[in-house]
Amino acid sequence: MTNIGEKTSLLGFGCMRFTSDAEGKIDRPKAYALIDRAYHAGVNYFDTAYVYLGGESEKILGEALSKYPRNSYRVATKLPCWDLKTPEDAERLFEEQLSRLGMDYVDFYLLHAMNRGIFDKIAGLGIIELCEKWKAEGKIRHLGFSFHDSYDAFEHIINYRKWDFCQIQYNYMDENDQASRRGVDLCQRLNIPLVVMEPIKGGTLARLPDDAMAPLREIDPEASASSWALRWVGTHDAVKVILSGMNESLQLEDNLRTFESFKPLNEAELAAVAETKRIILSRVRNGCTGCRYCMPCPGGVDIPRIFSIWNHYARYENPGTARDYRRMKPETKADVCLECGACESKCPQGIHVIEDLKRAKKELESL
Repeated sequence: MTNIGEKTSLLGFGCMRFTSDAEGKIDRPKAYALIDRAYHAGVNYFDTAYVYLGGESEKILGEALSKYPRNSYRVATKLPCWDLKTPEDAERLFEEQLSRLGMDYVDFYLLHAMNRGIFDKIAGLGIIELCEKWKAEGKIRHLGFSFHDSYDAFEHIINYRKWDFCQIQYNYMDENDQASRRGVDLCQRLNIPLVVMEPIKGGTLARLPDDAMAPLREIDPEASASSWALRWVGTHDAVKVILSGMNESLQLEDNLRTFESFKPLNEAELAAVAETKRIILSRVRNGCTGCRYCMPCPGGVDIPRIFSIWNHYARYENPGTARDYRRMKPETKADVCLECGACESKCPQGIHVIEDLKRAKKELESL
């Protein structure tokens, strides 16, 4: 982020997913060891938030980094704007964050999880001016926001003021979601450094079916699926930090190898990733688009939700996806289908809904 006077590592350490010990408490020694290893390997950007791990994430990060010179690392944390009703709420939460971290200032401070509604609310409350005051006092070095909404909302927020940086969700499967490629290009034009979260889609892109991995293995049989996802994100010039929530040493070591001598993807490699994406998308069980024309179902079945879960499993073959089906309310699952056919007459995709609900139920319940 040289345009704002910061030299940050391209790999950033996301502190949202530390694992628990046998007693169900966050395994602090393990978290400390991972942070130490990352720090000594050259990672200097550590990302947390007020709400991560019930507030423990900020404490753990502050404890882990306290042994190192304060100017040798950069800490990013976030203000939970959805909880704010007054500027005094923000003052209280910010002071609590500094106390948790054990620090006098935050290098990168973000308005957390912005969408159009929350942003307009906090702008009206004067929260942005309050953050600017903290920045003038040296309590914040750089002010930005993290984002979850449509591109139009992103454009509205990013043009509100001159932000020091911003953070968006971005990976090769979600290239057209939320802020999207258009948001990346806008940051490039505005010269606003971009931090990317979910580059591996919450771990989904770390384990791909064999047919989807084939184009990548043809170029480099040894490279992990994660390394391809990270390099794809890092190929975009606007991206200055790529966050990875590393809670196991194997993940950390693989990522360190990827970034040790980072290489953007060349044309042949970009084409291989595009082919992998095409294969993943082609693996869906049916063509449900989530349009919800089939709803409401006379029997109460949440047809789009079931098909979304089923198709997600089909794309990535991640058995954990079945948990989403099991967590659905019984009265919305495939079991209550009346086989009345009302949904099939409304479906613009011509899906055989009744039969596909049976197939989805059988497959998801077998996992």
